[in-house]
Amino acid sequence: MTIKKITCCVDFSENAKAAFMTSIEMARKFQAKLYVIHVIPPVVNPMLMGTEWIMPEEPKKSLILNIEEKIKQEYDSKIKDDMDYESIVLDGHVSSEIIRFLEEKEVDLVITGSYGASGMGLVIFGSVAKRIAHKAPCSVMIVREK
Repeated sequence: MTIKKITCCVDFSENAKAAFMTSIEMARKFQAKLYVIHVIPPVVNPMLMGTEWIMPEEPKKSLILNIEEKIKQEYDSKIKDDMDYESIVLDGHVSSEIIRFLEEKEVDLVITGSYGASGMGLVIFGSVAKRIAHKAPCSVMIVREK
């Protein structure tokens, strides 16, 4: 198996951290490029109708900048300078954006946690891992925290 591009999906949960550490090991082993991606899900308020659902552009830009900063603190700081690495923040339906990214970048391996944050996040991210496993155009590694 040739692995040149690896993507790690992160949501700042403990399982995502375990997946991230695994992705670093795999990227080093295969001397592969590592993409670390976080997808901001759409904000849905059932009290709003039609176009009111769309988040205004300025708050969205601020949110993206905050997420990018959090990625730098949580993940980028653990990357060695000699690694081919890129962190990316996407916006949209989480699993659809991840699948689209994997296809566009022709990724060879995607690594994700088995589930994300607690509560509703656990349900959402768990279903994301499941959808990625079923629809990814590449091999999938699902990491569980020990």
